[in-house]
Amino acid sequence: MELKEAMAGTLESGDIVIRIAPGDGLHIDLQSPVEARFGRQIRAVIAETLEELGICDACVSATDKGALDCTIRARVTAAAVRASGKDIWKD
Repeated sequence: MELKEAMAGTLESGDIVIRIAPGDGLHIDLQSPVEARFGRQIRAVIAETLEELGICDACVSATDKGALDCTIRARVTAAAVRASGKDIWKD
């Protein structure tokens, strides 16, 4: 799947900024004040969401401000839709 650079999210408390760019393989760079405790879970949610959307090759930069899993999924989905141009909400 062809990707362009895109982002979603804010730096507000309880949110996460996801930036997606074309890449070779999946690379996730995470910055989070809770990375030591929840970094593995945050990366897993990002990777699983991208896999469900059919994106295997991307560079993802995530700046977390304490987002819940549902927020992470929503931001990754929004950024992936913007990056791929694929509207997953249409039939």
